[in-house]
Amino acid sequence: MRTLNADLLKDKILKALIIFALPLLISNIFQQFYNTVDTMIVGNVLGDTSLAAIGACGAIYELMIGFALGVGNGMSIVIARCYGAGNIKQLRKSVAGAIAAGIFMTLVIVLVSRIWMRSLLQLLDTPDNIIEKAYSYISLITGFAGVMFCYNLCAGILRAVGNSVMPLVFLVISSFLNIVLDYCFIKYMHTGIGGAAAATVIAQGVSAVLCIIYIIKTNKFLVPERKDFVFDAALYKELLLQGLSMGMMLSVVSAGTVILQKAINGFGHLVIAGHVTARKLNSFLLMPNATLATAMATFVSQNKGAGQRQRIKDGVKIAVGLGVCWAAAATGLVFLFGRDAVKLISGSSEPVVLDNAVLYLKINAPFYTALVGLAVLRNSMQGLGRKIIPLFSSIIELVGKILFVIFLIPKLGYLGVIICEPVIWCVMCAQLAFCFSVDKAFENTGA
Repeated sequence: MRTLNADLLKDKILKALIIFALPLLISNIFQQFYNTVDTMIVGNVLGDTSLAAIGACGAIYELMIGFALGVGNGMSIVIARCYGAGNIKQLRKSVAGAIAAGIFMTLVIVLVSRIWMRSLLQLLDTPDNIIEKAYSYISLITGFAGVMFCYNLCAGILRAVGNSVMPLVFLVISSFLNIVLDYCFIKYMHTGIGGAAAATVIAQGVSAVLCIIYIIKTNKFLVPERKDFVFDAALYKELLLQGLSMGMMLSVVSAGTVILQKAINGFGHLVIAGHVTARKLNSFLLMPNATLATAMATFVSQNKGAGQRQRIKDGVKIAVGLGVCWAAAATGLVFLFGRDAVKLISGSSEPVVLDNAVLYLKINAPFYTALVGLAVLRNSMQGLGRKIIPLFSSIIELVGKILFVIFLIPKLGYLGVIICEPVIWCVMCAQLAFCFSVDKAFENTGA
């Protein structure tokens, strides 16, 4: 279905990025939308304690989502490179390898989470009055990690060939299904926050099934045959390295958030509730920039396969420019409507919840510009096949959060939590900009 595909190799760069990124943006909006609906229904129907329970394990959930998304996007970079080079035989072998690697990593994630999830919640100092609720929620999510991996891999495969529209269609369908199931499970079937987890799993499962059917029916050149599953050491190494590199990049970031969550949990359930509300809103505001970064990984990868280096450099400049414009607009929205949005999402009237959430947003928003720079550069380097520099950038974030938890948050309290990420964004952006200017990463397409 070429009409659904953005031509990232030939169209004008701005046009190509917008056509490809717009469905991604809408997709991210819907994904955040039904995650936020979870929060709204839980907060308004079940109260602050249940909202805090979801918040207490939210960082773990983000870690899983980040890893699944990263692995899917990472392996799709290899597929996009084959597509850009016009090598359909190698493309099918890459899809086969990605399926095999995805199954293996899913089994590992499920096994590890089954054994250590409760211990992890205890290690994070989850308050006693919410730990059982938090465990019931996250254990159901992790038990069906394969659903997450399946959808993200299938969507990544379609995006690798420029089709970002159909993954959006499937996600919109499942988003509305998730909202209906959320309300039925929690409001009428009285399933508690376990019902919110079940609704999310079912919705993601529908997305995955629809994506698979679409690929089989309309994109047969992507469907591997039995002969394509023959082990190719070089290809599997590249798929695993690229997938794990991007998966680890995002999960290391999330691991830092998990560590930060330990400090947040020590402030009590009202602060946790305010923090999870602020992060939900923060996620909405950052979606356009996150979408640009995701689009750049595919754009750079396809153009690397086609040998169009100057187009890569021009694309990076355009993406950063678009992101800076949105960062300025998002900052204005926070200062104008931040408190009203916090009240709407949390359903709370507690001053501790409202004041902390608004303060978090107002301090973070002016630093969105630094975040877009690091996100675009990091994903573009992944698209080029560079694995170490983006991963090192994520390690900087992890180390920074550990240092804040040990040294600054005990002295500054929740204010230390709020300023942690903006400070680290600036450091990471400076590191990536230095690598770009000195090492000329976008001219040297080696790994």
